[in-house]
Amino acid sequence: MQPIPIRTTVVGSYPFPGWLEFSSMNLDKFGAADIEEMIEDAVIAAIHDQTTAGLDVITDGEQTRLDFNLSFYGFIKGLEPNHSETRKFGPPAHDQRGKHSIIEPLTAPKGLGAVKEYQRLARLAPQGHTLKASVPGPYTLSGRMLPDGKIYKDRFEVTEGLLPFVKKELEDLVAAGCTEITVDEPSMSCYAYKEDTKRFVDIFNRTIGGIVGKARVSTHLCFGNFKGRPVGYRKLHPMLPDFLDMAVDEIHIEMANREFDEVELLAEFAQKMDVAVGIIDVKNYYCETVKDVMERIELCLKYVPAEKLAIAPDCGLSQTARWASRQKLKAMCDGAKAIREKLGIR
Repeated sequence: MQPIPIRTTVVGSYPFPGWLEFSSMNLDKFGAADIEEMIEDAVIAAIHDQTTAGLDVITDGEQTRLDFNLSFYGFIKGLEPNHSETRKFGPPAHDQRGKHSIIEPLTAPKGLGAVKEYQRLARLAPQGHTLKASVPGPYTLSGRMLPDGKIYKDRFEVTEGLLPFVKKELEDLVAAGCTEITVDEPSMSCYAYKEDTKRFVDIFNRTIGGIVGKARVSTHLCFGNFKGRPVGYRKLHPMLPDFLDMAVDEIHIEMANREFDEVELLAEFAQKMDVAVGIIDVKNYYCETVKDVMERIELCLKYVPAEKLAIAPDCGLSQTARWASRQKLKAMCDGAKAIREKLGIR
């Protein structure tokens, strides 16, 4: 059950302030102390926007991650950048994202950096909010690594090579005091229509096995959001029934951008776990009103009981302008508060 009925949460990422984007392209102009101060300032800004909106659960906005996967690749040994397969021009799409070649067995001797991110968040955040850490799962993390055909023959072998690092990072987060962790596996939801979903679930459950029952564990499933563009087949039914066997407390599902298509399937997920529904469209610059949010929550309540329901944006907000993110989060939180008051939930 949710700690708070109709709890308000986020997936993980938040837009960078403009000055951070500029600074990240000119890091040679800064010293190490300047960079650390810059990171703290960015996290403080993300915390401010989230707490001002009224969120129950906040993150550090992933302000140290210049890219969802590639920021983690910097912690992994055995990779080298490979830009030969990256399209450079034309409308932005997922084939313009950076690739890395595997040149030796993968290792992560210093972890993946998420523990330091969480410790910074815990130091900077005000009291009264649940603090969440988000980490990509090994299948999604493998997405832009190019198997060499010898050390790793395919993506699934790369995934198995990454799984121990991710598993240990999750366990280290719990040891550091993190009580809420999202394991992002959007590649699993994107490819559920054509891959072995039982295999996906087995990979996922082995990844989180060390933290089940020790923290509130969730997973985020979406259909891609690079430059506001999906990449996968945007249907829930290929995930069922197998994804119901994911050993999570909460599953997060993209709904708003899909106009709540297959909303009735939320009931199947709610029988096995809590459901965090994406009711804010991060790909659209229409800023939802409180009335919109209330109507969407009431729709979700037809299929998910209030005590098992959380609401969130469809995906991370990193690809959405900050001014819009603020408005969207505020409307989301105000709408949830209004519904809780309407239902007499304290």
